[in-house]
Amino acid sequence: MESAFTAYQRGLYATAFAEATRLAGDNGDPKAMALLGELYSNGAGVPQDYKKAAEWFTLAANRGDAAASFALAMLHLSGRGGPRDVTAAVKHLTDAAKLGHPAAIYDLGLLYLEGQQFPQDFARAAELFRRAADAGAPEAQYALATLYKEGRGVTADVAESARLLGLASRAGNLDAQVAYAIALFNGIGVVKDERGAAALMRKAAMRGNAIAQNRLARMLAAGRGAPADAVAATRWHLIAKAGGISDTWLDEFVAKLAPGERAAGEKAAQPWLAALAQSRS
Repeated sequence: MESAFTAYQRGLYATAFAEATRLAGDNGDPKAMALLGELYSNGAGVPQDYKKAAEWFTLAANRGDAAASFALAMLHLSGRGGPRDVTAAVKHLTDAAKLGHPAAIYDLGLLYLEGQQFPQDFARAAELFRRAADAGAPEAQYALATLYKEGRGVTADVAESARLLGLASRAGNLDAQVAYAIALFNGIGVVKDERGAAALMRKAAMRGNAIAQNRLARMLAAGRGAPADAVAATRWHLIAKAGGISDTWLDEFVAKLAPGERAAGEKAAQPWLAALAQSRS
């Protein structure tokens, strides 16, 4: 099976398809069946065919493959390959979660959090998020951190919330980066570190998060965590504003700048604003 996966990872989809087909037929290998489902689902090396993908995922799931059960759940939720079937999706999600699939465990936690397919149960959601977080899922770490911050389903614990945010942030979760930067800036649950907060906020701002762009603009305007820079503050304020974050305080700050500084900030924002406008057209 390793040869089929190696070919798949290298983009040699026809080779991966041939090898997976052989293993699925000769040995009834569930991982080979799941790979065939993936190839049909993505249209990699074969014409995209969600129905065939579902058939292969079903064969693999019936043989205990967690990834195939999760993939089936996603197909049913999206309505690809047939009518949208939330009941079937929940069943396959539950199967995958029982087999320890981190993403399935996290998604199941979301269902308990939302309270639509199941009665809303914050404690059960927290329990599932913890399992997925312990398995290294950044989304679950962020979700559990939020529950600890708000005291929903668990006893409120800002230190544990900050710890989890730090883990998710280092793993690249964008929402966690913003939340952890705010925690660092304010010293909530973690040692106060304005410089570290500004650096992390800049990283999130560069990834397009409007909240981070707004917070970074405020830091640069006030000289908190980074040297004061009115031009950069103006730039990030205008970008955040275009992303839907209004800020009267920054509006007033920019209005009071010397015309040259304000113009320089507006000029610096233009490439980003143009790219944002193009992405929306």
